[in-house]
Amino acid sequence: MVEATAELGYRERPSRFDGAVVWTRTVTRDDLGLPVLPVLPDGCMDLLWTGGTLSVAGPDTGAYRPAVPVGTRFAGIRFFPGSAPALLGVPAHELLNRRVELADLWPSATVRQLTAQIDDADDTIAALEAIVLRRAADTEPPDPILRRIAVALDAGWSVAQTAEAAGLGARLLHRRSLAAFGYGPKTLARVLRLQRALAVARSGVALADTAARTGYADQAHLAREMRDLAGMSLRELLSR
Repeated sequence: MVEATAELGYRERPSRFDGAVVWTRTVTRDDLGLPVLPVLPDGCMDLLWTGGTLSVAGPDTGAYRPAVPVGTRFAGIRFFPGSAPALLGVPAHELLNRRVELADLWPSATVRQLTAQIDDADDTIAALEAIVLRRAADTEPPDPILRRIAVALDAGWSVAQTAEAAGLGARLLHRRSLAAFGYGPKTLARVLRLQRALAVARSGVALADTAARTGYADQAHLAREMRDLAGMSLRELLSR
């Protein structure tokens, strides 16, 4: 995931890999002096290319504040919640709140070859996306039930409702969620609800109405969740 230093130099589009988004970012001198916003938890994992290194950003339970030198170039693919572990070959909970080099997960020789392909490409993001698509063609797809779980929780369903609809007991749902999302369904529901609230608030809706529309008990509840998951108030985030 990329830091929201400013919108300058950031681009994204839907990926050809199902449910994913590809993005690019270059930190320039124009960004200096602008407030650096943290990466907020979103239930996703990213495959990143940064200055000749491939790495993976695991799922977060809190705000991540990267140190970003001027001139740093990013390209990334942000996967739909639950879809990255099957592709990467590692359970999500093993990468919880971590950034690791891809060479720690895949054979180093393979990663060197893939990195060289991206380094030499005219279109960095297309090269990264092509690697993901080739990998997906040789990998068993994630269980479709994982997408249904994420969609249900994002729609505001309770964990009990989600488990019943998925045909899973509470314990099995928790185990499946740890492997797919990095944390249990209750935490995933909180993270997705926070992202819904951010989207609504950014559209200009008053904070009290934002809280009511997105499943919070009241505005104070929304404020507590923002502090806990984002480390800052919603007003502070919106003001930047």
